[in-house]
Amino acid sequence: MTVATYAEAQPAATAYTEPARRMTLNGWAIVVVFLPPALLLFTVFVFLPIAEAGWYGFFNWNGYGRPEKFIGLKNYGYLFSNPTFTRSLINNGIIIVFSLVIQLPLALAVAVMIAGRLVGAVWFRMIFFLPYVLADVAAGVIWHFMFDGDYGLAGAITTALGAPPYFLLADKTWAFSAVLIVVLWKYFGFHMMLYIAGLQGIDPALLEAAEMDGASPFQRFWHITLPLLGPMLRLSVFFSVIGALQLFDIIVPLTGGGPFESTNTMVSFLYYFGLTRMRIGFSSAVGVVLFIICVTFAFGYQRLVMRDD
Repeated sequence: MTVATYAEAQPAATAYTEPARRMTLNGWAIVVVFLPPALLLFTVFVFLPIAEAGWYGFFNWNGYGRPEKFIGLKNYGYLFSNPTFTRSLINNGIIIVFSLVIQLPLALAVAVMIAGRLVGAVWFRMIFFLPYVLADVAAGVIWHFMFDGDYGLAGAITTALGAPPYFLLADKTWAFSAVLIVVLWKYFGFHMMLYIAGLQGIDPALLEAAEMDGASPFQRFWHITLPLLGPMLRLSVFFSVIGALQLFDIIVPLTGGGPFESTNTMVSFLYYFGLTRMRIGFSSAVGVVLFIICVTFAFGYQRLVMRDD
């Protein structure tokens, strides 16, 4: 480049610098206008309740008046020595494993089958996604009646087979399997729609080129579809784990934590053993433990697994 050419290029560079500065000023203006209200709402409705829960966890407090009976870490000691809480923690782990091993692969398989322009594919998507639109409490109530041995679907099946009525939700051994069935039915469609959105973003030319090169359907799926679907798969796993840790609305109307506290999750344990018994200090300790688990997973997962997404 000659000196004259370089000199002619300078005004253009200056012309591009001034808009960049104006964008920076506009950005600061947006921050000044919108950040304080958002920060205020976050502080009042998120940070302060979390801080208060952490503080109340050090007291034996029933929620009335000011917490005065300081007991230190005794709530946490009682919590981790409580077999019902241990059972609740294990139940959350079972739901996570069930979701990752059964629900997500099944949702992916169905998404692959109906992601293309097939006849009736839209209706299939709507049918599978419809349970997710239903409120969790309503889903729990519906399935509670369906599992009833007297007048539900379970009762109709046992009557048709000539067997005595079987109350699945009253069986300590199998009641939690009913929870897993409802979780699969309720959230299957959400993950399926995530995968369909990811599949529709894949360039068909890549699959066509692989097919022309002689790649089998499994090879195209394994070497092209699955890697390109990676970001959506990782997002689906994140939602699945966080949702399993916070599962509550389905448990209350479906089993109420029974029989014999065998179907509780951490949140339902917090509700039944803390709030309903007016043990606010103890329930706050449960909430702190749940918060630490969720935040540790969320930040760790995003840092280690989703850092490139």
